[in-house]
Amino acid sequence: MACMKLGSKTDAFRRQGQAWFCTTGLPSDVVVQVEEMSFHLHKFPLLSRSGVMERLIAEASQGEEGCVIKLSNVPGAAKTFELVAKFCYGVKLELTASNVVHLRCAAEHLEMTEEYGEGNLISQTEIFLNQTVLSSWKDSLKALQTCDDMLSEAEQLHVPKRCIDSLAAKACTDPALFGWPMAERGGPMQSPGGSVLWNGISTGARPKHSSADWWYEDASTLTLPLYKKLVSAIESRGVKQEMIAGSLVCYARKYLPGLNRRQGGSEESTNRLATVGSAALLSEQDQKTLVEEIDRLLPLQTGLVPTKHLFGLLRTARILQADASCISNLEKRIGMQLDQATLEDLLMPNVSYSMETLYDVDCVQRILEHFLTMDQVVGDASPGSVDDGQSMELPSLTPITMVAKLIDGYLAEVAPDVHLKLTKFHSLTAAVPEYARPLDDGLYRAIDVYLKSHPWLTEPEREQLCRLMDCQKLSLEACTHAAQNERLPLRIIVQVLFFEQLQLRTSIAGCFLVSENLDGSKQLRSGLVGANENQVLKVGMDSMRLRVTELEKECSNMREEIDKLGKAKGSSPSSVWGNVSKKFGFRLKSQMCSAQEGSVSKQKNDKVGEKQGKGKKKVHLNEQKKLIS
Repeated sequence: MACMKLGSKTDAFRRQGQAWFCTTGLPSDVVVQVEEMSFHLHKFPLLSRSGVMERLIAEASQGEEGCVIKLSNVPGAAKTFELVAKFCYGVKLELTASNVVHLRCAAEHLEMTEEYGEGNLISQTEIFLNQTVLSSWKDSLKALQTCDDMLSEAEQLHVPKRCIDSLAAKACTDPALFGWPMAERGGPMQSPGGSVLWNGISTGARPKHSSADWWYEDASTLTLPLYKKLVSAIESRGVKQEMIAGSLVCYARKYLPGLNRRQGGSEESTNRLATVGSAALLSEQDQKTLVEEIDRLLPLQTGLVPTKHLFGLLRTARILQADASCISNLEKRIGMQLDQATLEDLLMPNVSYSMETLYDVDCVQRILEHFLTMDQVVGDASPGSVDDGQSMELPSLTPITMVAKLIDGYLAEVAPDVHLKLTKFHSLTAAVPEYARPLDDGLYRAIDVYLKSHPWLTEPEREQLCRLMDCQKLSLEACTHAAQNERLPLRIIVQVLFFEQLQLRTSIAGCFLVSENLDGSKQLRSGLVGANENQVLKVGMDSMRLRVTELEKECSNMREEIDKLGKAKGSSPSSVWGNVSKKFGFRLKSQMCSAQEGSVSKQKNDKVGEKQGKGKKKVHLNEQKKLIS
């Protein structure tokens, strides 16, 4: 730290308890009281340097103990007046960045101008400030930090503004161009060639280049009022918005302990422990004020702040009961980049007084609504205007597809909560557009978990929830699981069975086409490799044929049961089946099961005419597609 030496005399001051004495050999003729400290001094050195002391000494009454003067509101109090007194006596002292602001304000308060002596304290402190302190990043920062003790007096002298302008100018300049501030912050010495020096000897090692965020940590040592002014000054100089956002996040993490609780790594853990002391200095009210100010200072541009930090700010704001506008703004910021969030981010505990659910589902739904609103504004296309085969290949659908997957995972996590009402679960599930889910496997898993954790739901409630799931968008594995799931309503199970059969037949048809292509190119390939591939393909086809046979048997059994029901009630089987097909929500003809029974008998009796059977299966597949169209 730079310093400026003043005075030439040896120190003649000594302290006894709460009193200072000047041991110059002459008895004291004036006593100056500053707060609880008394200074036993001499009149002439004081009145020859200070206009205020000159008037007070002239007005003071003479008592038995001599002239007594009480000074109030002295910037820096007794500690600073001690240095002022030493300056008046010409005793050696040092001006530093730590005391120059106090001395400058005290000199102004005591009117220590050039009128009362050449080279007085005001001029000396101004010279040191302008020529030494403001030219250094570290000294400017230290001087600005000391302004907190006397902010009003310092602002009248424009000291904070001068320090802030100096810091802002340096923060906006590439430090690699001038070698500061890294060198003055204790970095290694460098040779003219740029290598690191050790005891004056070149080591050949190259110094580490400083990044553009080198000033974040230093700026975070300022109090919030001064930090806000520094950030505004830096922003006014055209610094990139991501730099401002990064500095705000660094400042928030230092004083809001809740932002560091979910971060790992040894280095981050060390930093977190180091900031516990500073964070403990802030009361809950101060932390609440800080969260609200950070929200106001954050740039509006999307993607500048990592989503996990925004969730941390939102979580802290809700715990501290920040203003509703602050919470709403943070939810909107998160909604604008929800596709970058993780499942862990969404799992925010419910901190409301009602505590209806374990997690704050309402907050997540509001964030999702903000995302969908933004998604519509930016013009994300929906499959209603494009072909089904092309809709999922649109790049604009990628963010909303990621969000749909994220919400499905969140639904599966919150579903076990027995206090989660069906209306809330249904509302959040339905908020995701249908075109956002290429597959409904995640949604099926969430619904299944919810049904398992809420066994008291009625059949209509189960059907209402399951209608949100599109059975045609379930994978073959999900269909197999759903077909055996006793928690699903009967209508959904029938739909799943039908579409599972359709998927299996489509897969078998594809396998036949591949098999024919393999047969056509068999002569062009190695016999051993071709035999192995054909064997694997045959095993897969046999397993799928077996599954189709089982499904056709199940369908035949269902038809027999329906026929029995129709005879018992005196109705024709076709009318009963028609009523059931309408009840199950899809159009099915009575001839379907007959055709299925026929296909079963053909598989048992006609294994020789396999090629002819293939053609019939393709025709049968086309008929199935027509039945559900």
